[in-house]
Amino acid sequence: MKLILFAILVVIVIWSLRAFVRAETKKLANKIRSLIIFLPILIAVILIFLGKFLFSLPFFVLIFPLLKAKGGLTLFQLFRLWSLLQILKSQGRFSFGQTQATRSTMSIAEAYKILNLDPKKKYTKEQVQKQYKRIISKVHPDISPECARLASIVNTARDTVLKNL
Repeated sequence: MKLILFAILVVIVIWSLRAFVRAETKKLANKIRSLIIFLPILIAVILIFLGKFLFSLPFFVLIFPLLKAKGGLTLFQLFRLWSLLQILKSQGRFSFGQTQATRSTMSIAEAYKILNLDPKKKYTKEQVQKQYKRIISKVHPDISPECARLASIVNTARDTVLKNL
């Protein structure tokens, strides 16, 4: 029985390699690209159905640059958003599904970290607003209703920094 399965496997591998060698480059590239897009989506959907939402995020991140959608997030922007979430989680200020209001007092150091600003530098109001707009454009509730709490934290950080300029 094992010998028959091995023989079938060898025939399939040889057939696949011959098809690969004879294939046109453009068609092969298109099939590989579609496979690279389809596989992460399939894995992410399976993980979502299993209830592993956070495990599905890296698979969606893998396909964003491949889709070349206008207005989508780049890999670097997703990384910065993820690091912002990690900073907020480590401070106990954010967790997924949490609905309580944002803490009204925020330290200046926290606000600078959230806005990705260097606390040692001096900033103008316009520079702070520019950095705020860069972040809020990714987490605004109009873009994603799930980010409403995160957007309120970013708003609080901006207000804190602007008060202390």
